Amino acid sequence: QVQLVESGGGLVQPGGSLRLSCADSGRIFSSITMGWYRQASGKERELVASITNGGSPNYADSVKGRFTISRDNAKNTVYLQMNNLNPGDTAVYYCKMTFAFIGDYWGKGTLVTVSS
Repeated sequence: QVQLVESGGGLVQPGGSLRLSCADSGRIFSSITMGWYRQASGKERELVASITNGGSPNYADSVKGRFTISRDNAKNTVYLQMNNLNPGDTAVYYCKMTFAFIGDYWGKGTLVTVSS
């Protein structure tokens, strides 16, 4: 059974850094694509970054050069290193994994707040 568990959110000052992690505790299936999305208050959920099982990343323009996505296939875990955070990055961050045959699974989200 797939169960995604996110960690690493919190409160950080502008210019600071955070590292998010998302692990599939079941580790029964291998994911094809892993990704991070975010949803700010009053806005739609948007893609932040994704990465294929071959390690090819894709970033939203708003985070290019500041965020880095990576994955550990052996642990079925995806990471998001976020640097130079600004208040516009404040949102609930969700992890998504896509698996062959069984489709997409989402984590419950972790809140990131950037404020002085």
